[in-house]
Amino acid sequence: QVQLVESGGGLVQAGGSLRLSCTASGSIFSVNTMGWYRQAPGKQRELVATITSGGSTNYADAVKGRFTISRDNAKNTVYLQMNSLKPEDTAAYYCNAEVRGDWYRVHTPYWGQGTQVTVSS
Repeated sequence: QVQLVESGGGLVQAGGSLRLSCTASGSIFSVNTMGWYRQAPGKQRELVATITSGGSTNYADAVKGRFTISRDNAKNTVYLQMNSLKPEDTAAYYCNAEVRGDWYRVHTPYWGQGTQVTVSS
């Protein structure tokens, strides 16, 4: 089994910072791209940032220059440093990872349970 567990969400004032973490655990053979997505109530889930196993990153335009995604391959962990937070960033943030759980399986997308980020004005 593979599990993704996020942490680091919370309530912060506009202009503040939060650092999200997501760790993949369980039966893991390899992890490819990892990323963060967010979903506000009544809205579709949207991509925030992704990072490949080699460290290549991409960001949604709305967070460029404010958020930084990174990963620790040895820990199967991906981070999202969020600075200069805005009320528009308020959402449930979900970790995603393409995980090969066993040597004989293909990489499959897994999702964390979500962590709430609320930015007050």
